[in-house]
Amino acid sequence: MHDPATIDDGYEWPTCVTPRCNRQLWVAEAGRWACRPCEDATAARIAELPALFRRLDSTAALMKGASRVSSGSSGTRTAPIPPRLDVLNLVGPGGVAARLSAIEDAWRQTLGWTVAPWRGNPGQAVPQQVAFLANNLLWACSSYEEVGQDIDDLRRLHGEMTALVNDERRPGRVQIGNCPTPVEGGVCWQPLTARADSHRVHCGTCGGRWETLGEWRELRAAQERVLAEAAGVAA
Repeated sequence: MHDPATIDDGYEWPTCVTPRCNRQLWVAEAGRWACRPCEDATAARIAELPALFRRLDSTAALMKGASRVSSGSSGTRTAPIPPRLDVLNLVGPGGVAARLSAIEDAWRQTLGWTVAPWRGNPGQAVPQQVAFLANNLLWACSSYEEVGQDIDDLRRLHGEMTALVNDERRPGRVQIGNCPTPVEGGVCWQPLTARADSHRVHCGTCGGRWETLGEWRELRAAQERVLAEAAGVAA
């Protein structure tokens, strides 16, 4: 690294533009905007994005068709699986793919290249966006003044995805309707809740249990039958 004692007063030695870094650049890094350690860390994060996305996307696929549970008595359908909106937000059209696309578009514009082609749904687009960013990261760190913000955005995106894949949040509980288990004199119909990260449901009143995806579907069907029968009697 350079020796600050040899620098004339008033001269500001160039520093890395990455917000969380800002370290003074080595002499060998002269002319770069981002330091090599930031480039290496970003390259590693970019390389992990496709696998993280696939894991989140497979989780989201299990939740397709989930609907919001109403607290009213209008017979609103209950969700067959507790929804993970944080996951759905990342794998949907405005999530990971859109955030990577914004970075790619800015780099393409600076390079004077044509806009990125249409790449299909997020699952199809993310691997191609990642390939573009990986191939052009060295150019960005060397020649693109705004690269520091992009490096920080990629760090935050990688952190969000990793946290969800590793389930580092503390999942709360969601209401999933009432217990349809037959009991003496009718049905149990006690309110049921489930953790937002688990398929297991247990009714503390009658002991009814639902644990697998198949049993979740049976639970929903049974709830709908009870509601339909109650509506028929009311009519």
